[in-house]
Amino acid sequence: MSDELTVLGACPLDCPDACGWTVTVRDGAAVSLRGSHDHPFTRGSLCTKVNRYLEHAAAPDRLLYPMRRVGPKGSGRFARIGWDEALSEIASRLRGILDRYGGEAVWPYWGTGTMGYLQGARGLSGRRFFNVIGASDHDLTICSIAGAAGLTYTVGTSAGMDPEDLALSRLILLWGTNTLTTGHHLWKFVQAARAAGAHVVAIDPLRTRTARQADEHLAPIPGTDAALALGLLNVIVGRGAEDHAFLERHTLGWPEFRARIEQYPPEKVAEITGIPADRIVALGTRIATTRPTAIRATMGMQRHAGGGMALRTLACIPGVTGDWARPGGGLSYSTSSHFPLDVSALWRDDLRPGPVRTLSMTRLAEALLTFDDPPVQALFVIAANPAASTPHQNAVRRGLSRSDLFTVVLEQFPTDTVDYADIVLPSTMQTEHADLHVGYGHMYLMWNEPAVAPPGECLPTTETFRRLAAAMGLTEPLLYDSDETLARTLLSTSDPRLAGITLDRLRAEGHARLSVPAPFLPFASGFPTPSGKLEFYSARAAADGHDPLAGYTPPAEISDDALAARYPLALISVAAHNFLNTIFANNPELRRRTGTPRLALHPTDAAARSLTPGTPVRVFNARGSFTAELEIADWVRPGVAATTKGHWAKLNGGANANSTVDERDSDLAGGAVYHDNRVEVDSLTTPTAGPRPSVPDTGRQGPGGARRA
Repeated sequence: MSDELTVLGACPLDCPDACGWTVTVRDGAAVSLRGSHDHPFTRGSLCTKVNRYLEHAAAPDRLLYPMRRVGPKGSGRFARIGWDEALSEIASRLRGILDRYGGEAVWPYWGTGTMGYLQGARGLSGRRFFNVIGASDHDLTICSIAGAAGLTYTVGTSAGMDPEDLALSRLILLWGTNTLTTGHHLWKFVQAARAAGAHVVAIDPLRTRTARQADEHLAPIPGTDAALALGLLNVIVGRGAEDHAFLERHTLGWPEFRARIEQYPPEKVAEITGIPADRIVALGTRIATTRPTAIRATMGMQRHAGGGMALRTLACIPGVTGDWARPGGGLSYSTSSHFPLDVSALWRDDLRPGPVRTLSMTRLAEALLTFDDPPVQALFVIAANPAASTPHQNAVRRGLSRSDLFTVVLEQFPTDTVDYADIVLPSTMQTEHADLHVGYGHMYLMWNEPAVAPPGECLPTTETFRRLAAAMGLTEPLLYDSDETLARTLLSTSDPRLAGITLDRLRAEGHARLSVPAPFLPFASGFPTPSGKLEFYSARAAADGHDPLAGYTPPAEISDDALAARYPLALISVAAHNFLNTIFANNPELRRRTGTPRLALHPTDAAARSLTPGTPVRVFNARGSFTAELEIADWVRPGVAATTKGHWAKLNGGANANSTVDERDSDLAGGAVYHDNRVEVDSLTTPTAGPRPSVPDTGRQGPGGARRA
């Protein structure tokens, strides 16, 4: 008779929904994976990607053993070695680098391949080890940082309303977010609001699958969202619909901000955004007359030169209407900052021997190719695939190809980045290790219990760094804390939001909601700004060298008319429905469903280039190029080209969309600018009008990739 049990866990991937799941284990093997029916946000369903997770974990290309490179960097040629040999070689190379260059020559490059506090990005797994050796700090700038910084200037935090409270809204603005692809569990709350009479508006340059399900869709030119927000506010204020009592009691800088709003009448905003003035007036009027109104904005809309300001200004809308004080009103971006886990006790930055520099995740090529004080001599890539995911792909690959760079990659699959490693260490997957998770699109903590033994010689990342510390002869006791000790450390705070939430409870129940009211008013006791109010005018922003007043910062390339003459199309690389970043992009079935990389153009743009459907095309600018199959579609606005991110370069002609993206900072906090990118398109079946562009050296990059911590 077979032995069967059910194990509670959580999805580890970079998605706001952070689903609870249950694994059925029979005779030591995972045979079934389902969404947790008891989890109030998951409610029994997983996405099309994660439904194949057990198949993915058992894939034949899974990395199972440590390996050493035996071919040129980039060739992907490796030989199997043992753990003792791998750790001994890493320790020896590290000692030599530390002796010659110091700890800052080592860069731990964490990614979002897993979001866990023990094994992944939230806890920066292994950080204690890197602190002890004095390694450079790593700034996770690739995803949400610009928008978070902008929101912090306005409301004091990037955490806003509970997404579940969208069910109470009467008007929902899905702004720059494709909910049905990148976090579909929220849709049930949107539908609940709609059943009660709510109106749903999608604001997106593309008519996505979410936009097609909305009641209304507005398609702004990429990067002009803040101008649209100001235009909507102009209509609201013009109708006298601002909440005077809220403005008087709970905001700072209203007279100055009102004057700025007056500079953005609908006609001017129509010219900036490409949205007809009458539609701006209509939506502004609807907002003015509908309480409560909620905004759901996610990370794609802030990946341009004005991305931080965009979120800063969006957060002002519920400040003017007073919706921050109403259940079902406000803005939801990320709930991460609501979780008061003790990350400082987890990281123990006090273990550093002294101050260290901070290196920006999105300026990888610049750091590898130009920094010399000290140069980056050792790169540890942990749950990341920068050769496929990071801007200026060609320059990144030149940096990874340096013969003097020692690269260690902790991975589950032979990614584009693995091909450049000197040593590869096989990592466990979620069903094989313990971890603590939170959602950034809901209010629940979750515990992931390991369900099965790891295959081959795969190790949890925590265990890898315990063993590496021993191989280095490091004696700091904190380097050897168990996973359970680390988890209890994170939960051992007196913050009332964690009241009643213990590791034992999470293990027994799988999840627990933060101890906050439902519905939840995040700023019922005031805003966590210096003034305690919502700040239209921010002295902190001024002190940081930014405009003290919320407003509109244009995108850089998209608003550059001279550049547009050479590269007329604004390229957006959006999330693929069947991939999550580059995860699953090697899964045969999900690759089949996705198909070859495609580029969508509006019929007018395709006709201007004499392109027909299915034509193989080259998408290019001065930084690089990639190939795709042409799709002609009216769901793309004129002047915009759309493709999907996440494709592995080595499986798709040697490059993806990131070969064209600039390694340049957004306006706030060094965020990435994936959607501030001009390109041109031509057919691969006809001669080109001129020479194919060369890829310039990154020596032209401006300063800003490193700073002192």
